[in-house]
Amino acid sequence: MNPTRVPTAPPERFNFAQHLIAMNVGRGEKPAYIDDLGSLSYGALADRVRRCASALTALGVRREERVLLLMQDCTDWPVAFLGALYGGITPVAVNTLLTADDYAYMLAHSRAQVAIVSAALLPTLQEAMAKAPHEVKQIIVSRGKEAIANTVDFDVWISGATPAASPADTAADEPGFWLYSSGSTGRPKGTVHSHGNLYWTAELYAQPVLGLTEKDICFSAAKLFFAYGLGNGLSFPLSVGATTILMAERPTPDACFKRFTALKPTVFFGAPTGYAGMLASPNLPAREQVALRMCSSAGEALPREIGEKFTARFGAEIIDGIGSTEMLHVFLSNRPGDVRYGTTGKAVPGYVVELHDETGDVLTGSDEVGDLYISGPSAALMYWANREKTNETFRGAWTKSGDKYFRDADGYYVYAGRSDDMLKVSGQYVSPFEVESTLMQHPAVLESAVIGVDDGDGLTRAKAFVVLKDATLADDALIATLKTFVKSKLAPYKYPRQLEFVAELPKTATGKIQRFKLRELEKSRVDRA
Repeated sequence: MNPTRVPTAPPERFNFAQHLIAMNVGRGEKPAYIDDLGSLSYGALADRVRRCASALTALGVRREERVLLLMQDCTDWPVAFLGALYGGITPVAVNTLLTADDYAYMLAHSRAQVAIVSAALLPTLQEAMAKAPHEVKQIIVSRGKEAIANTVDFDVWISGATPAASPADTAADEPGFWLYSSGSTGRPKGTVHSHGNLYWTAELYAQPVLGLTEKDICFSAAKLFFAYGLGNGLSFPLSVGATTILMAERPTPDACFKRFTALKPTVFFGAPTGYAGMLASPNLPAREQVALRMCSSAGEALPREIGEKFTARFGAEIIDGIGSTEMLHVFLSNRPGDVRYGTTGKAVPGYVVELHDETGDVLTGSDEVGDLYISGPSAALMYWANREKTNETFRGAWTKSGDKYFRDADGYYVYAGRSDDMLKVSGQYVSPFEVESTLMQHPAVLESAVIGVDDGDGLTRAKAFVVLKDATLADDALIATLKTFVKSKLAPYKYPRQLEFVAELPKTATGKIQRFKLRELEKSRVDRA
C-alpha cells in the first residue's frame, strides 16, 4: 500500500481504452492475458482493440449506441469491451448465467445494435432475440468451432478490419459502458458508467490500497461482467501492466485450484461463498503449492472464521471490502497489514462514507446501525430509463448503498445486512449476516441464510436455512445443537427460532444470497397452508 500517492483526475477529454494502450506502450511482448487457449500480449491487445473499434463502426454502429457482450471470460472479452470504448460505442456487459427471458429484456432495454456472444451461449441468445421486440444488426460469435448461419466469427471479423487510427474523442464524464445490477432484490437495472469511473477505481483502490504492480499475476473468480470482476480482471491489472488469468468455466474450488498450482497467480479475487467452498474441499492445495501473496473478497461480507482459516492455511491475508455495481468497485475496505476480520475496514481514500438513521440524520456514535451512504468519483451516472430508482439511489453527491452497517469503537465498519433483509425482533434490529456468520462458526455448517418469518402471533422471528458440510448429519438433535450454539454467542433474542436444512441456497451468478427468494418460498408455504 502506498498512502503517499495522490491520484490526479483524468483530463476532461478522456478515452479509457486509449489511456490503457498508452500506459502499456512499452510492454508490447508481455502477456496481458492468459486464458484457456493461450495468451495475448499487450501489443496484440492494443492492435485487436483498435481493429474491434473499426469493425464496429463498419457495421454502422454509431457513437453511444450499445453493443451487448454475452461472453464467457476469455481474451476476446477485453478486446470487445475496450474496442467498443475506443470507438466511443457503449458495451453492455451481461451475466452469462441468465435465462432467455432475461436477455430478451436486456436487448429491448438497451436497444443493442450488435451482440457479441460466446458460441456456447448463442442458442440462448437466439431464443432471447426471438422474444425481444428489437432487432440487432449483427451477431458476432466468439470461440466458435464452425461457421454458423447469420453470424460472423469474432477472429475473422477482427482480423479483417483495419485498426482505427485514433480513439473517439470522448469525455471522462460521458457514458462509457453499462452493467446490469445483480438482481439480488429483483429485476436488474441498467447502470450507466462513464469512461472516468474505470480510471478512478484503479487509481483509488488497485494501486494505493491493494498495491498491485506489473509483477503481479491476477486471477479473479468473479467474472468480467460483474463490476467487481471488471476491476479485478481488466481495469486494475491493465492499469499497472500486470498479467491476468481468465477462465471460462465456473469458479468451482477445483477449477480455481488448478490455476493456483499451474499458473501461480500472486493475487486472487474471490467472494465469501467461494472461500468457504475451498476450505471445505478435500483437494485444498498446500501452502507451498501456491504463490498467493494477497487475496481480495467482496460481494458479501466475509465471515471472520473464513478469513482466519484461509490466512492460517496460505499465509495470505484476505482484504475484505464492499463495493457495488453503482459505485463500480470497492469503496470501504480493510488494508494489507491492517486486516480486522469480521469488519469491512474503513473508507478507501478518495471516498467518504456516512451512516444515516431512519430519519436521514447522520449517526456519529459507535455501534449504531444505519444506512450506508457513499460519496466518491466512481458513482454511476444513472439507471437507464428508470428515474424512480435513480432518484432513490443517487442523491446528489451521495449514493445510498442499500446496506446496513455500524461503526465500532475503533472506527472500523461492521456489516449488519442488506436494508431489505434486516429483521426487527422484540423491537430490536437483528442482522441476518450476524446470525449467519455465527452459525458458520459451527464445524458442521457450510453456509446459511436467515430471514424473518411470522410466528403466528404477528411477531417476527428469525429462521435459518442451513447447508451442512455433510448432509447425512441433518436431524432434530443437530437443529437443537445449532440453536444452542447461536444462543451461547449472541443475545438470546437473536437466535433462530426455526431452522431448516437445505441442499443449497438461492444465489445470483455473482454469489450473493437471494434472501428474497427464501421469503417468497415461506410465503408460498403459508398461502398453501
